[in-house]
Amino acid sequence: MTPDAPPRRRRRTRATSLDIAHRAGVSQATVSRVLRGSPLVNAETRRRVEEAVRALNYKVDRHASSLRTQRAGTLALLLFEDPTPDDSHINPFFLSMLGSITRACARHGHDLLVSFQQLSDDWHADYEDSMKADGLILLGYGDYLAYRGKLERLVEQGTHFVRWGQVEPGQPGISIGCDNAEGGALVGRHLLAQGRRRIAFLGDASSHYPEFFARYRGCDAALAEAGLAMDRALQVDAASTESAGHAAARTLLARGEPFDAVFAASDLIAIGALQALKEAGLRVPQDVAVVGFDGTAMARFADPPLSTVVQDTARAGELLVDTLLRLVRDEPAQSIVLAPQLVVRASSGG
Repeated sequence: MTPDAPPRRRRRTRATSLDIAHRAGVSQATVSRVLRGSPLVNAETRRRVEEAVRALNYKVDRHASSLRTQRAGTLALLLFEDPTPDDSHINPFFLSMLGSITRACARHGHDLLVSFQQLSDDWHADYEDSMKADGLILLGYGDYLAYRGKLERLVEQGTHFVRWGQVEPGQPGISIGCDNAEGGALVGRHLLAQGRRRIAFLGDASSHYPEFFARYRGCDAALAEAGLAMDRALQVDAASTESAGHAAARTLLARGEPFDAVFAASDLIAIGALQALKEAGLRVPQDVAVVGFDGTAMARFADPPLSTVVQDTARAGELLVDTLLRLVRDEPAQSIVLAPQLVVRASSGG
């Protein structure tokens, strides 16, 4: 008769920070902040997390904790791949910002890792969580409504990041952006002063592309001050490329609706539109005034030179780096809106 086998020992499952977060009713990022002593957590939240830690007998992995609190001394700049006529796949607007970001990193003694965004579910893990970088700067995004979920996941994971984009209430994380609505209003007032009344808009005017939509709304608000309004029959969707601007202008012309000005949501769209208007035998600015947005270097050399709303890329780069480093140090930080400036050139008859 063989003796009974000894009962199997049940393996104890070790509590995780996610278990702590669930018990305390907070995010995993908040648990992480409490465990590393961040001053940003209020007393009541800290008490709940500490009670959950004791109740679950949670033990901090000192080795992992020490690794996680070390800093790489590197920031990651992640660019969204845009369609371009060359092999760069980088919107020219962001190239000028790249120089400013690089210089700002150098001033702070940080290296800069530049790469394209990988929009998988765990894209953040390749950077901050694997110690490649202390935080992320995000430039570009495509369709914002599709992209927003990625930002929400970064917030949930406690990843330090800041993005360039439209600043709106309730958005995930922190953004540095231009006052796009005011920029659109500057364009509207300028074109009205030039005697233009039928202003076409080339660019997506919906919540999928909040920067473009804010520019459209700003121009519409300026027309409303004069008792006028933007006509949706004169709005054509366009991505920020010269070819898209050319195609959008051709679509606009094919509709047969009268217009005496074009407000393009970006300089690239405007440059493509200039070519399409010229091919149609229209004179700029005599027949149609054209204004772009961004203030890219190529706007000065368009034919005719392009009026445009300038975004301060030098200041933007500095603020992106400064704000991200504040987040890395667990210091208070907030979204910032930069003022735009209208530069009038020959394309709008200024």
